[in-house]
Amino acid sequence: MTTKTALGTPEEEPKRRTNRRARKRSNGEGTIYQRKDGRYEGAVFVLTTAGTYKRVRAYGRTHEEARKKLTALISQADQGIPVASENWTMAEYLAYWLKHIVMEERRPKTYQGYESVVRLHLVPVLGKKRLGKLNAQDVRMFINRVRKECQCCKHGWDASREQPKCCALKGGTCCESHLSTRMVQSIHAILRNAVESAVREEIIPRNVAKLVTVSVPSYKVNRGLTTEQARRVLRASEQDRFHALYVLALCLGLRRGELLGLRWEDIDLDAGTLEVVQTLQRVNGELQFVRPKTESSARTVPLPQICLDALREHRKRQFAERSDAWPDWKDHGLVFPSRRGTPMEPDNLRRSWGAIRKAAGLGDMRLHDLRHTCVSLLLDLGVPPHVVREIVGHSDIEVTMTIYAHASLDEKRKALGKLGSALS
Repeated sequence: MTTKTALGTPEEEPKRRTNRRARKRSNGEGTIYQRKDGRYEGAVFVLTTAGTYKRVRAYGRTHEEARKKLTALISQADQGIPVASENWTMAEYLAYWLKHIVMEERRPKTYQGYESVVRLHLVPVLGKKRLGKLNAQDVRMFINRVRKECQCCKHGWDASREQPKCCALKGGTCCESHLSTRMVQSIHAILRNAVESAVREEIIPRNVAKLVTVSVPSYKVNRGLTTEQARRVLRASEQDRFHALYVLALCLGLRRGELLGLRWEDIDLDAGTLEVVQTLQRVNGELQFVRPKTESSARTVPLPQICLDALREHRKRQFAERSDAWPDWKDHGLVFPSRRGTPMEPDNLRRSWGAIRKAAGLGDMRLHDLRHTCVSLLLDLGVPPHVVREIVGHSDIEVTMTIYAHASLDEKRKALGKLGSALS
């Protein structure tokens, strides 16, 4: 008599062993098993971005759910797409990125802006998300949230006022203080740059932030001043202590920080050249000399006679100022310092420009519009765009042509007049 057990008869034993051998998975297929908490867990060895293999797990409430996730991991591995080598959260990685990449590679002002965006916008929403699990949908939902949320409500600005308004009042109406399109674009760009650095360092396989597009702000381009308006600026500033500054701004298109960071040692009046090697900026509440905005911004330009004359006259005036301020004068070798020789607060130049602008009848023209003026006038005079780009230090000739080179109505009339003449 054959004894039958819960496992079957002895005759069925070889068949069971054969079935077990048939069900044995090969390497790379992974395994699925039920956990003590009732969930199912799948695990498989896959290639990481660091070039090594590690055991990755997938979880599901049912066997089928875990199997689908495991199958997706295996499919990704079969396509040669590695998984993230680090299991960082976004907050952990962004802190690493700011300290070891942005702080080391970018200018202090850039680091300050990036750090502010990371602290105020990225970490509060995405900080707990795993870097390796961030997907395009997460980025899209984040951008939509940033675009729609009221900054007044988010930061509690109303409640902190001596007299609370809108959001802080009981039954008050939200002021709907939203971020500008430009700011939303900047937040997305900083997130995209951070994730791209993780891709370059082979921490994650791809940059999902690139898959999401955001609205681009439309800029109102100002062509700057006309030739006659530029002449009025020079006449109005003749007696101003910064007359030479306005001459350089109009003739060379120097930025405000470049003008205020200019030293006499950067100028060779005999050779008639000027070098842009540093710029003055306020960073973390302190004035600092930093390298120019881009590699193209560091440049050497020749000085036309009008600039040479203005600089020689300015140097004489500065000698007199230094004598009058002695012994309080603190020489830093700057061409355009404060009245005590120290680096000048960039915003203080606005007061001087306000008086010149009013005297020249220019309305609300900005000081930066003098740079626009330089580019537009040079192009109008037929100077090749690549030469204009090198004079003003644009990073790309597309900036020179797209943002600044806009034809005036008179230029369009002349062009269409030539076409009409040719056709008739």
